Amino acid sequence: MTRRGSARCPGAPTPEGAAAFLDREEIAEAVGRLGEEISAAYPEGLVLVGVLDACVVFMADLVRRLSVPCRVDFMALSAYRPGSSRVRIVKDLDSDIQGEPVLLVETLVDTGLTCSFVMEELKRRDPAGLELCALLDRVGRRVVPLRIAFGAFEAPGDMLVGYGLSFSGRYANLSRIVAVDQEFLVADQNAYVKGVDGR
Repeated sequence: MTRRGSARCPGAPTPEGAAAFLDREEIAEAVGRLGEEISAAYPEGLVLVGVLDACVVFMADLVRRLSVPCRVDFMALSAYRPGSSRVRIVKDLDSDIQGEPVLLVETLVDTGLTCSFVMEELKRRDPAGLELCALLDRVGRRVVPLRIAFGAFEAPGDMLVGYGLSFSGRYANLSRIVAVDQEFLVADQNAYVKGVDGR
């Protein structure tokens, strides 16, 4: 896991210029390395499971860097309700994973609560094996212990958008990952549109 400096990205993430965290070249290099590691670990192939929607961009790039047979499936979860620590499945897998080697793919692992819920749900379905892959690991906010078998970068405490990560559906289409200030976005969801031009 590559450590990316201090707990915060350098520079103030103001609307005039969001602080860059990872550019497209760094992301592509990391995804390629993860693809090689996963292919070496699963020579007979595997099932990749993603949780919609944040994983879609990372998943699409990752599967194209695998050199082994793979099947891709997705789940979707409800948002956390105020005062509740529970989520529920609103879209389940389309296929049976019993007896299959399974890899859960996440763009960002934060507290670990959602990941832990999904991992337990997948374990209940009796796969041959179950591991976790994450592009970004915000280990400083972890409240549930998790083992990331395939990881790329340690993430800062800042809010991150881009490469599938969004705020109210915005900024997910950026090809890089930038740090933003949530207070600005709460006041104006488009606060960073000009600051992140040059995708």
